[in-house]
Amino acid sequence: MSETPTVLLCPGQGAQSIGMGKGWFDSHPLSAQTLAAADETVELEIEGSARRLSDLCFTGPEEHLNRTDVSQPALYACGVASYQGLLEERGTINLIGAGGLSLGEWTALHLAGTFGFIEGLRLVALRGRLMQEAAENSAGSMVALIGADEAQADEVCAEAAGSDVLVPANYNAPGQIVISGSKSACLRAVDVAEKMSLRAKELAVAGAFHSPLMAPAAEGLEAALEDVAFESPSTLVWSNVTGLPHENDPASIKKKLVEQLTSPVRWSQCCSSMAERFQNSDGETVQWDELAPGSVLRGLFRRIDRTVKVTTHDTPKTTSESKTHD
Repeated sequence: MSETPTVLLCPGQGAQSIGMGKGWFDSHPLSAQTLAAADETVELEIEGSARRLSDLCFTGPEEHLNRTDVSQPALYACGVASYQGLLEERGTINLIGAGGLSLGEWTALHLAGTFGFIEGLRLVALRGRLMQEAAENSAGSMVALIGADEAQADEVCAEAAGSDVLVPANYNAPGQIVISGSKSACLRAVDVAEKMSLRAKELAVAGAFHSPLMAPAAEGLEAALEDVAFESPSTLVWSNVTGLPHENDPASIKKKLVEQLTSPVRWSQCCSSMAERFQNSDGETVQWDELAPGSVLRGLFRRIDRTVKVTTHDTPKTTSESKTHD
């Protein structure tokens, strides 16, 4: 039985990869039950054929798994499945805090008891569909700025926007900021950034996430949330919008989840705040666990605060030893 205080980190879109969740499915009954429930809940039709969510996770193909309306429920389901597997291994998890990058915030809120697994999965699937539709109905893109600080990102946006939309979208880590907006503005931003001696790369994404171009998706999500009952979280969960813990108020949590679609993701601030609150708190050892899939958040945390040692759980220890960064 594990009583070690534990902080969970939940990955967001971009962490998906073919094979995600398969190790947990094969080795842990609770993980398998979670993914089976997801298959029964989420109806997917790809190119005219019905597909199971778990099949897309395990075997792809990549272009289908990377669709926003597929990857979001897939990431949520795999994150929860890996948590259930860890719970099965440890007997108990003393959860003292949780945070997730964009979509991962939904995983974190579920694990803190704000809503049930199936209810959350339905909402996440809807979120993915709404964002996919908003992306298809607007000519948007995103650009990663490497080496930029917040002021420089603002400067790039101001100079490149013109009459188009262009805003900071993700504060992932020091020196790693993503901007988002109209396709034409993003192309201009690459040139502006290079003139400022910044590295800039347009990302292969469906649209301008976390920008005003996602307003139709935010409106649809807000309407759906009106009919859903949220509970106060049982532990601290960090908000991407503020970079601070959510208020203990279901109405406020709903509001922040809607705002998240059109607001920048302040992941770097979330991690700094979590580290300040929990690292070496009262001399206790704190376990930092990154749920499946991948190890994106471990890498970002290393850039944000190297004193935090994050253990990844892309696969269970029975198939591959979990890893902790040095």
